[in-house]
Amino acid sequence: MHQIIAIFLFSTILSWADHLILSGGPSLRRWEQYRTPDEQHDRWWGNFIRGATMRIDEIHRVYGKEKKIIWMVYRPSYESRGREDGKNYISMIQEQASKRNTMLVWIQSGSELIRSMNGRPAGSIETFDFFGHSNKHCFCLDYGSEIMAVSTQWLHENDIGKIRSSVFTKNAYCKSWGCHTGQSMSHVWKSKLGIALEGTRGKTDYRALAEGKFPVGHGGWVR
Repeated sequence: MHQIIAIFLFSTILSWADHLILSGGPSLRRWEQYRTPDEQHDRWWGNFIRGATMRIDEIHRVYGKEKKIIWMVYRPSYESRGREDGKNYISMIQEQASKRNTMLVWIQSGSELIRSMNGRPAGSIETFDFFGHSNKHCFCLDYGSEIMAVSTQWLHENDIGKIRSSVFTKNAYCKSWGCHTGQSMSHVWKSKLGIALEGTRGKTDYRALAEGKFPVGHGGWVR
C-alpha cells in the first residue's frame, strides 16, 4: 500500500512539473538610433520572442509534447514598440503561444513576476529560461523602452530571495540568455535558491537567431 501511495504521489508531482520561460522587452528605435551602429540594440523587435519560441520547440522535442510550458512576457515594452512600428506585436505573440499550445502569462512589473512564480505549485518548475536584456546584477524586463538606456522594471539579484525555492524541482535546470549574468547573478541565484543558474560572463549575441541557432554567449558560460 505504501508503495502504491508513493507511486501515486510521484506521478502527481510529475504531472505538475512544467517549464517556465521569461521574455523581457525590446528597446525603442527612437532611442537606439543615437548609438553607433555596432552598439545599437533590438534592430529587430522579436529577439526575445524568437529565442523563447525556439526554446519552446526544443522542450517539446526533448521532454514531450504533453509537457506544460508557461511563457511569461513583459507586455508594456511590446505595446510601446508596436506603437512605434505600427504593428500589433501583442497579437503576434499570442498567435505564437497558441500555435505551440503554450500558456501565455503577461506581466507588467518585477513584483508581478515574483508573485507569478511564487504562485506555481511546489516542485513544479523543471526548467527556467530568461531571454532579455540583463547586466551582472539583474534581469531587465525592459531597457530603453521608457527612458533611453535605462531599465524601469527588473528582477534584481537582491530580490531573488523573495522567490520561493520550493517552486523548483530538486534538479531544475535554469539558464539566462542575457548578458553578463554569470558575473554575479548566477552566484546569488545558487546561494538563495539552492539551484544553479547558467549564465555567460560577457555579452550575448542574438544575431545567431537568423541562422536558427540560440544566442551566443561570450566570455564563457558558468553555473
